[in-house]
Amino acid sequence: MSPPAKTHLHTDISDNQAPSRETRTSYIEAVRMLGAVVVGIGTAGWVRIRDMLAPEPGSLAEKLNVRGFISRRSLDPQQGVSQISIEEAVSRDDIHVAFICTENVLHEDNVSAFLQAGKHVCVEYPMTTNYKAAVELWDLAQKKGVILHEEHIELLTEDYKALRREVEGKILQEGTLHFTGGALKPGFGFPAFSGIARLTWLVELFGELSVTVATMEEDPANNYSKMTAKLLTSDNRPLTWIEERGPGLPRAKNINFHFDSCTLTQIPPAPRGNVGLFMQDLIHFSAKLEGQVSVEELRREKIRVLHCLQLAERIQQLC
Repeated sequence: MSPPAKTHLHTDISDNQAPSRETRTSYIEAVRMLGAVVVGIGTAGWVRIRDMLAPEPGSLAEKLNVRGFISRRSLDPQQGVSQISIEEAVSRDDIHVAFICTENVLHEDNVSAFLQAGKHVCVEYPMTTNYKAAVELWDLAQKKGVILHEEHIELLTEDYKALRREVEGKILQEGTLHFTGGALKPGFGFPAFSGIARLTWLVELFGELSVTVATMEEDPANNYSKMTAKLLTSDNRPLTWIEERGPGLPRAKNINFHFDSCTLTQIPPAPRGNVGLFMQDLIHFSAKLEGQVSVEELRREKIRVLHCLQLAERIQQLC
């Protein structure tokens, strides 16, 4: 058997010249660190920058290094990070990852631009406001050999985890999830897409769904809307999803799930987690970048995301 080939940190280091600790550290950092750019500096974009600047110690999120942000406005540095153009971001070799934190209707174009450039993408939900476009983006990511990740922090909340534990093992008879919240700003799309977090809850709790009826009440003069969707589980149990928004409405999720053994009318109270929701998502996304998420888990996640987008589109058509 021939001896293994020698490896070097740098080609200019001879056999008898051991690299310094500083050289080794800088090389390891260069190999492991992934440069990132944040697109959109609203609340989510600001938090993304903050979390990459101060990641959870010992987590895979430490391998992300924010190198700039993109905004339609001309802004001063944010948390010490400078503004760059999208043209510069897609062309730079030291930028490997993009976080898309813009209004929903702008997601598709931004995701496409970075995937085309061979960059990994983390996008706030919903990935698009069009099911067909989402399928095409997944195909593009696969073709380019990069990760496409849709953030769903609502599945990371302690409230949701407590509700999931409460629901587990019970047989649903019928149920309602009624969300209320303030009026949406322009650019967030139809309520079935802007509120897809609630639809995702229902799919995760009760499995694949179908839409039977959907209606929309609107009062544009008062910035009020109420979308009602009638859904069926795979074993024909009825679910009703209501998205109601208007000035002064409290942000709340009201549930009424009737099971074979009990009825749940309140989301079980749960203490706040120690790690922030966006940080949890950042760690999960980083695990995908490191190849530490199984192919099966990636497949299930993709199926869920596309199923919810398809349901949202069907609801919009019926309305």
